[in-house]
Amino acid sequence: MSRAILTINAGSSSIKFALFELNGGLSETATVSGQIDGIGAEARLVARDPAGKHEVALHLAGGQEAQHQASLNFLLKWLQETQKGWNLAAVGHRVVHGGELFSAPIAVDREIVHKLERFINLAPLHQPHNLNGIKAIAQLLPAVPQVACFDTAFHRTNPPVAQAFAIPRALSAEGIKRYGFHGLSYEYIARVLPGHTPRANGRVIVAHLGNGSSMCAMLERRSLASTMGFTAIDGLMMGTRTGAIDPGVLLYLMDNKGMGSPELTRMLYKESGLLGVSGISQDMRTLLASSAPEAEEAIDLYCFRIVRELGSLAAAVGGLDVLVFTGGIGEHAAEIRRRVCTRLAWLGATLDDAANAADRLRISTSESGVDLLVIPTNEEWMIAHHAQYLLAL
Repeated sequence: MSRAILTINAGSSSIKFALFELNGGLSETATVSGQIDGIGAEARLVARDPAGKHEVALHLAGGQEAQHQASLNFLLKWLQETQKGWNLAAVGHRVVHGGELFSAPIAVDREIVHKLERFINLAPLHQPHNLNGIKAIAQLLPAVPQVACFDTAFHRTNPPVAQAFAIPRALSAEGIKRYGFHGLSYEYIARVLPGHTPRANGRVIVAHLGNGSSMCAMLERRSLASTMGFTAIDGLMMGTRTGAIDPGVLLYLMDNKGMGSPELTRMLYKESGLLGVSGISQDMRTLLASSAPEAEEAIDLYCFRIVRELGSLAAAVGGLDVLVFTGGIGEHAAEIRRRVCTRLAWLGATLDDAANAADRLRISTSESGVDLLVIPTNEEWMIAHHAQYLLAL
């Protein structure tokens, strides 16, 4: 039987998965990939394999954690029934926050899970569900090794000055600093970038644009600065998250609107961003198709924030040689790329409109001083690669 690595990215209402075969080495593409979404409501599995697309409705009972357990149980059973001839060698997990303790992938046991639970309050939308996925697999497949891969790890190469907040030293000593996120995506782009541009080791900015959005500045393909900070709220405007906001706004809401931590958390994470500004949707596709002025305002603010943060990152690395778009919006929303790139003439960037409209890999003109690229990310493969390397599979 062929050995395989299963990757899991467990969120609050969905579980993304991919299965990579080990045939003398790790396969470049997943044998099967997909997700279970609608957990807590109308759950369904949607997956693709060489046979095509599969959709299966799940009928789950109990609370959110019980439904996560049942979803993973269903997933493993479904894989065993539909993907014959493989033996699971390891399971790799995306874990959003590794804090100061973890700067590289690690084999997971119960003690490690307990340590990672300390960071739940730093990533409340992601961390508890990431860890629930690990716990569920431990119960279902206790003999199979698991590896945690951290979204914060790639940014540990940031210099101290890029990680610091201007707060009392005692608080900084407690670990309150800029961590950065989406590291698995950035790590993958850094890995494949030399195959797409001879300037890969130069001044590179990667824009990971999706429901969660951030940017990372690299030199020698190492992270030097990121738009996200202590939590995954900071930086760019996102689907439902504010991005950077004046702390005075939060003080005002506390003092004048009676908002406490639960209300502020809900507003910052779930009621703001594209959804909050437009009042229509958090989905960029819906907003781009809308004629409502509120939709245009949300799109314009989203692009303005990207351009403004991009200028900051370019200053941090001394210029710009390559700009990479990735993530769901970055890879598929040509209009967003157009709005961003047309504001970058001062950096020497020139957009090829036809190439951009066609979603080509290179969307800059031959005369452009900046290579403008669209590269699909593959966090799942990155997780599988780390599991293979760490466990010597």
